[in-house]
Amino acid sequence: MTAIDPIAHHAALDLRMAKAAKGIRLLSLVSWPASEQQTFLADYAQGRATLPVYQYPKHDFSDARRELVAIAAAADPAHPLGIYLIESAHSWQQAAALLEQLGTPKVAELSVALFGTPDHTLPGGVTTREAAQHFLSVAGELDSELLSPAEQVEISATALALRLQAQLDDFFDARVIEVELDPDLIAKAAAGSRKIRIRAGAAFSDYDMQQLLQHEAFVHSLTALNGQQQSVLPSMALSSPRSTATQEGLAVFAELITGSIDIERMKRVSLRIEAVAMAMEGADFMQVFRYFLDAGQNPVDSFTSAQRVFRGVPTSGGMAFTKDTVYLRGLIGVHTFFRWSLKHGNLRQCRRLFAGKMTLADVQRFQPLFDDGSLQEPRWLPAWAARANGLAGMLAFSLFANKIRLDQAMNAETVSDF
Repeated sequence: MTAIDPIAHHAALDLRMAKAAKGIRLLSLVSWPASEQQTFLADYAQGRATLPVYQYPKHDFSDARRELVAIAAAADPAHPLGIYLIESAHSWQQAAALLEQLGTPKVAELSVALFGTPDHTLPGGVTTREAAQHFLSVAGELDSELLSPAEQVEISATALALRLQAQLDDFFDARVIEVELDPDLIAKAAAGSRKIRIRAGAAFSDYDMQQLLQHEAFVHSLTALNGQQQSVLPSMALSSPRSTATQEGLAVFAELITGSIDIERMKRVSLRIEAVAMAMEGADFMQVFRYFLDAGQNPVDSFTSAQRVFRGVPTSGGMAFTKDTVYLRGLIGVHTFFRWSLKHGNLRQCRRLFAGKMTLADVQRFQPLFDDGSLQEPRWLPAWAARANGLAGMLAFSLFANKIRLDQAMNAETVSDF
């Protein structure tokens, strides 16, 4: 009797999973069309805005769900590839079930199962919501006079797309990723492996430009492109819901380590987490929309932010699409993982996060498969990840600085002694 090759066995299962999951495009299918925004804002300008009630198309993923169940059943739960397939198949099943229930309270329950809640406890004992409130407090105390004139200059979507395209072409030395304007996009930007869409007519800052480059292009797009190089696990090119926290955490970490993040960005991320908590506690769409207005966002951005909170769920309150809670949780998880990797002399693990869309647990379990060549090292890396010395220097300082208790080291009388 011929022994089964576990690599070949799981590679065949992964091909089936990638095919089954291809149509389960969670974020694009839960989002509203631009016409909903236009109608709401026109009514708002006339003083007669009401709760949006978007009628979602009906979806049937029963065939895909059955195939995903079969794939998970055939995978070996004792093998790293089997664990990946079982967990990924389960995640795709939940996403498919969510899409079949769009517009109902069931979506909120499935969203929590996939992405968690604002009350999720982070390393150190604080919750995601408490971390968000910390950043909101810092942003509220920042003296606006510290902002330089360059930070207040608006960049048009057209100009930003041209600048972004030029930098990407220079990075790849070819036209690998296309940047295009999209008048129907509600979010300011969205990234795929070969295309980055920018909302036509939107205004951006220089920080926005750098954030898009580091976050969307050099994380989301690069991990998709590198994932396409994986002959054993082609599904690593897909945005599985179970890898969302790591993906978004790595993307925000990229903004942080390159100096591309600003306090306004942290404020936007934190406002969304607080808004998700408000919606889960009973706030309806109008209340959340006004929350963003009161926080200083314009009506267009306030609608966009509120729409993110109510994707897929009724807008009457008590429910939310909780995906935005993963950004801070993912950032802290990735930052902790990078520091752990440095402490244990294994920064290669950090680079391997770019080999495809994985969780932090995946990249650790896959170490023997990377080492023996079953999985491919990432073909493309952003500059900050490719420069190991610079990354190690920042992480080494971070490890040391975390040992210093600010309340014991400094006060108004001793600060001048440093």
